[in-house]
Amino acid sequence: MLFKVFAKDELPKLFDLLAANPVIAPVQKGVDQHGVPLFDFDVVHDFADLRLDYTSTIHSAKRYFLPYAETLATFTVDKGGWEKQVDLNIDRRQVLFGLHACDINALNKLDKVLVQSAYPNPFYAAKRRNMFIIGLQCTPRPQCFCRSMGTDFALHGFDMFLTDLGDSYFAEILSAAAFQFMARIVTREPGHDDHERYKAVVAEKNGRFQAKVDSSDLTKILDMEFESPAWKAWGDKCLSCGTCANVCPTCYCYGVEENVDLDLTGAVKTRRLHSCNLIDFAVVAGGHNFRPHSHARLKYRYYHKHRGFVEAFEEALCVGCGRCGEACLAGITVPAVIASVREGG
Repeated sequence: MLFKVFAKDELPKLFDLLAANPVIAPVQKGVDQHGVPLFDFDVVHDFADLRLDYTSTIHSAKRYFLPYAETLATFTVDKGGWEKQVDLNIDRRQVLFGLHACDINALNKLDKVLVQSAYPNPFYAAKRRNMFIIGLQCTPRPQCFCRSMGTDFALHGFDMFLTDLGDSYFAEILSAAAFQFMARIVTREPGHDDHERYKAVVAEKNGRFQAKVDSSDLTKILDMEFESPAWKAWGDKCLSCGTCANVCPTCYCYGVEENVDLDLTGAVKTRRLHSCNLIDFAVVAGGHNFRPHSHARLKYRYYHKHRGFVEAFEEALCVGCGRCGEACLAGITVPAVIASVREGG
């Protein structure tokens, strides 16, 4: 990894260089009922529209890699038979500007399932391969517990990572493409003072974390507390709306739909993201539902994130961004659920 430092007025120049391709970045999307700004990722054409001071986005950047709905293939009748067409968007290059460490780590976790598994997802892999990612140091919110999950910093999964030092940016350069872009703006080698300022910024960030999750021996605790009354208590609160999965940066469950034209001249196969909290998630042929109760669905969501994924990949699927708890209409948060299960109910 290489390090560079550059003045803040060089960042718009870097943006202009990157803008030869579509740039996706955090922008303001109005305010909430208390007048607090709301942010989300969107395509940006002007550097002035970027909000690099954003706290968190409503949705994660996952949808640019794993859309909520995606056409897998189309079929048409040609010469008396069905002809299949697939578009993977392999050559479409994009730039993701200003991704926080937790969201970078979320993509790294999705990579394990959708790229590095025995059954890789070519659609996801193509988008991941052609996305230039610039990470950005964040300021934790009260609901952030990414430090507990070990995702408050990123070691890979990005091309460049920026830390605001006040009058300049400290840049971590991880790819050859990033190095080539940095060669076209004015930079310098970091000195001792830059290193000290960087460490001070990180230390100040670490001191801001309020929410915590005790993940020590959590897989064992979950096995022991499988029948804990805590699951029923939280399940009774759960509205089974799926909002948590909608905003989660690591949920990847999906369903596939096939729709054929009534005149049999065409068909479309579509993949749509699903949520294990929805009542029809576990419905199988014949109409039987393996998880008809909300508390069972909620429990298995937590077991997937903090038990099953850990067993398979030795790390939790949750990155501690806090979006699910913030969006939950019933006020269910990961720290509260885990704490109550640890207490046995």
